[in-house]
Amino acid sequence: MARSDPAAPVAPSSTELRDIYERRFAELESRRTAVWKVLCGRFFERWVKPSDAVMDLGAGYCEFINSVRAGKKFALDLNPATTERAAGGVTVLAQSASETWQLADASVDVVFTSNFLEHLATKQDLVHCLEETARVLRPGGRFIAMGPNIRFTYDVYWDFFDHYLPLSDRSMVEALELHGLQPQVVIPQFLPYTMKGRTPTHPLLVRAYLALPPAWKILGKQFVIVAVK
Repeated sequence: MARSDPAAPVAPSSTELRDIYERRFAELESRRTAVWKVLCGRFFERWVKPSDAVMDLGAGYCEFINSVRAGKKFALDLNPATTERAAGGVTVLAQSASETWQLADASVDVVFTSNFLEHLATKQDLVHCLEETARVLRPGGRFIAMGPNIRFTYDVYWDFFDHYLPLSDRSMVEALELHGLQPQVVIPQFLPYTMKGRTPTHPLLVRAYLALPPAWKILGKQFVIVAVK
């Protein structure tokens, strides 16, 4: 999607993306993979059938798409590391999310995204992603989005150099409704903001956390929204 405003923010190139995430996730990959296996099996798979076609938008290191049980798997990301880390059976769409996605209309059952939308350079890029999500989803398909909630992370949200869009559960609900996606599940506070620091990541502790929703309202800084086409 071409930019008409030369002053608009420009998202990082593929090389810059690789550099940013290699630096940010150094020594965290094994921890993140273990956490995502639990998150998929104990939480997100309630909205994903084993026969579903699933696309991971902004797949990054493929922790979600490698872990989730699904009939077909697609990972969309401009980062070259996505191709390197995608497991067998995952089709990588090596492209910008701000371009037309390389998927046919009504071809997937679930579009999932985690900690990606805030990295889009403009709100128009977000609109494009929502329009493309509505296009590629089958009728009744689901869009599952997780990301830092500006209402609960306002003091640390901009500590990441590549954050552009401040989003909340409320602004996301409004955006989804405006673009043909109806929110069915809205959790304003789910996971802690980041896996860095002292956040517990042992699988048993993650399981215990998922089983205690009251703890989410204390430690949770990220929203989860499930919307249906």
